[in-house]
Amino acid sequence: IRQTGTSELVDDEGRIKVFFELNGQPRLVRIAKLGAAPSGPKHPQADESNTNHLGAPMPGSVVTVVREGTRPILLEVQALVDPSHLNNPRRVALGLEHNRLAMMLAVLHRQGGVALADHDVFINVVGGMRVTETGADLPMLLALLSSFRDRPMPARLVSFGEVGLSGEIRPVHDGEQRLREAAGHGFERALVPAANAPRKPIKGLEVVPLHHVTEALEKAF
Repeated sequence: IRQTGTSELVDDEGRIKVFFELNGQPRLVRIAKLGAAPSGPKHPQADESNTNHLGAPMPGSVVTVVREGTRPILLEVQALVDPSHLNNPRRVALGLEHNRLAMMLAVLHRQGGVALADHDVFINVVGGMRVTETGADLPMLLALLSSFRDRPMPARLVSFGEVGLSGEIRPVHDGEQRLREAAGHGFERALVPAANAPRKPIKGLEVVPLHHVTEALEKAF
């Protein structure tokens, strides 16, 4: 991925829209009101002006919050689970580590009772971003389950957290900051590690604390 330049423009509502050119294509990364503090990198799905065309949530899609530099950024993780006719079903990971995908499949089977050994599995981070942190474990697992069941996740839901081999859901750095970033983008429900639950409620955001994968599978839909 090659960033080749940035540009700004002001629309009719007095909003500054910041773009960068990625492989020759402009991408919107931030929207801010004139005179307001920049809100930082923003995932297109988190902005109302870019979600009207998406319609209802789709199976296999989960929004997460990861660390990008010094601040959190919202990204969409997509999964596709499809019955395979191959002797060795395909496992494809774009933007996420292949080994962590294999681990999530094993945990989903052992702890959640969902076997995908005879399915092709594809996982992708929308927009070409690459995520290396463990906070994408839980949204990856939820996206896989959503696609397998062909059942979309609830609208305005966000998730993050590390998943251990025993199915325990472990905290990640700057959990409260991630939650506040999600709430600022209009998300209303968050599935997160119990240790990342904020001490004080965050206005407009229902935080669902999780200890184990089995809880996540019960409370996700």
